[in-house]
Amino acid sequence: MEDFEKEVPQEVKLIVTEEMRSYFYDMSKWARFLSVVGFVVSAFLTLSSFGIGAAISANPAMLNQLGPLAGIGATGITIFYLLLALLFFYPSLLLFRFSGKGKQGVLFGDQENLNDAIANVKSLFKFWGILTIVFLSSYFLLILAVAASSIGIK
Repeated sequence: MEDFEKEVPQEVKLIVTEEMRSYFYDMSKWARFLSVVGFVVSAFLTLSSFGIGAAISANPAMLNQLGPLAGIGATGITIFYLLLALLFFYPSLLLFRFSGKGKQGVLFGDQENLNDAIANVKSLFKFWGILTIVFLSSYFLLILAVAASSIGIK
């Protein structure tokens, strides 16, 4: 980041046009909608995690119907669903913060709120980027494991 600041001359200023402000305001509204949907999904996943865990504890025969998840048991399934809820909650929180700060920054010309809004979008993209790298790496390792196990079977 410091290298970028050294390369840009100090007299260069960005101009935010009314069209850009309109786009930013619309993005804030959609971000609010998506964040609320994400919070609702996260709440349902959290409630489901405890409900499924309790149902399996009350009726262990249900484990046979869960397929690959059956091996982790009721507590494992509860933890799995709680992790899924967290994966929905954190980006929703970042979107919600972006929405509030972005709308305030655009409506009142508040540079600090606009900076905070952009920082939340940066964190959101960073989160999804890291999560994507983790998933791609996992898929690659899974493919290698399947290939190695198929070679060992022959």
